[in-house]
Amino acid sequence: MTSLNYDIKDKLKRLTAFEKIIAINIAVYIVGWLLSIILSETRANSLFWLVLPNDFADFIFKPWAIITYGFTHLHFWHLFFNMLVLYFIGRSFSNLFNIKLSLNVYFLGIIVGGFSYMLVYTLFPDGILKFSGSLVGASAGVRAALIFLCAYMPKHEVRVITFNVKLMHVGLVLVGLDILGVFGINSGGYIAHLGGDLLGYFYAMQLKKGTDIGKGFERFMDSFLSLFSKGKHSNLKTVYKSKKKAKAFAGHTKEEFGEFNKQKKIDLILDKISKSGYDSLSSEEKEFLFKTGK
Repeated sequence: MTSLNYDIKDKLKRLTAFEKIIAINIAVYIVGWLLSIILSETRANSLFWLVLPNDFADFIFKPWAIITYGFTHLHFWHLFFNMLVLYFIGRSFSNLFNIKLSLNVYFLGIIVGGFSYMLVYTLFPDGILKFSGSLVGASAGVRAALIFLCAYMPKHEVRVITFNVKLMHVGLVLVGLDILGVFGINSGGYIAHLGGDLLGYFYAMQLKKGTDIGKGFERFMDSFLSLFSKGKHSNLKTVYKSKKKAKAFAGHTKEEFGEFNKQKKIDLILDKISKSGYDSLSSEEKEFLFKTGK
């Protein structure tokens, strides 16, 4: 039994951040399914405290729902396709960007999608748009990540069955489908999609200009998570290193200097991909990206 626990923990540690998100989504779906059987309730009711309401008045009583709704799916195929796309997007992000930026795009997409959903249903009277229930699903975050890639590398081509398609065209088709979907039976979901689309596009455009709009969110999450880690290391002794060794390069450690150069090289390669496509990279540049994403 101990060996089994060790194997499970070891495999969980090896999962990428996006694979862990996928695992959590699957776990929540299974828990919701079990609760609906045990409590003889619908899945929406059994996961009531996780889903996002369409009313700001209800939202203030469970503000965490702006995140948790993105981990909640009520239907298998909704979960399946979202997680399938997220898996492949996660692989692309891990090869091109650092994990914090990737998570910023994904979670900000979920947040903006959720607020877009509530805002539209607050501004427009009942009857103009169809479907006025609670919002669930990771679609807004998935859409944000997809549109981010399409906007950041518009000329990069992907294989679709037997022909290549530029990401910019993929993005235009996705946004067009989301706009049409607003007038269908699942208007709420597509409103959230459009919120994610907007976030992904704006994030990519600002990043191209050298501005990471997710830094504020990143600092907030770091501060929030630090609240749960304080005290864990309180008994550790402080170790003082030699100043000459620690600050070897213009006030920075050798490791910090190496990380800076590595990131600059990644930025130059990404800029080249954005302008000329992935195929314009040399074999050395492709190998460097591959090793960096491991």
